[in-house]
Amino acid sequence: MALNPRMTDWQGRTVWLVGASTGIGRATASALHARGAQVVVSARNEAALDAFVAAHPGATALPLDVTDATAVAAATRHLSGRGRLDCVLYCAGHYHAMSATRMDLADLLRHNQINYLGALYVLDALVPPMLAQALDATTGQRGHISLVGSVAGYRGLPQSLAYGPTKAALINLAENLYLDLHSQGLGVSLINPGFVATPLTAQNAFKMPALISPEQAAQDILQGWARGDFEIHFPKRFTCWMKVLQLLPYTPFFAATRRLTQA
Repeated sequence: MALNPRMTDWQGRTVWLVGASTGIGRATASALHARGAQVVVSARNEAALDAFVAAHPGATALPLDVTDATAVAAATRHLSGRGRLDCVLYCAGHYHAMSATRMDLADLLRHNQINYLGALYVLDALVPPMLAQALDATTGQRGHISLVGSVAGYRGLPQSLAYGPTKAALINLAENLYLDLHSQGLGVSLINPGFVATPLTAQNAFKMPALISPEQAAQDILQGWARGDFEIHFPKRFTCWMKVLQLLPYTPFFAATRRLTQA
């Protein structure tokens, strides 16, 4: 059963992608642009945004540091003043492998600032104007908010001390948003990728199972939106196994995780 209105027609719809200079965000922006969406791309890397706009005529670059709450509020006011926002995708992310034996507090906080607090800054500025929008005649909703989490947020994993907790927080946040906003006409979805070949995962020294391209990830996201999913997770051949781990009691979970990560 669809938990959100199905989004299939992107022609002329405005989509803001926060964290779109590389990886999943950029690929999704490109896929939406190809379907006729009015794409607004944000990230700190202004040169990368300008390159995207040059390759995608009609797209708009809006440079933004998500850790700056004042800048996020100003960017949101700017976009809201231009007209309707149909969909917002928060995909800004920071990742470094870390274990508790080599804890780096500054980097732990950096993960939290970008992966979680940045999302809160965007939501704080974004939700009121989106709730004030009229219902769309086609979808029956005022707009849609989508957060990029990760299967790393399902349970604790080795080398995920900094990254995993921020994604677990986003998963819980998205669930709460859905409960609060669905009845108000705002769609909410959660995107939990497995391993995707991005600049962030390129630093991993281990073989990443079921690794997919950002372009494939973008197609999976659009298909999930078209189905009206709340959680969009991919690739299924990997993420379904991660969901099995979610269900295990702690003793078999810890044993299975050790075996899998030492294999």
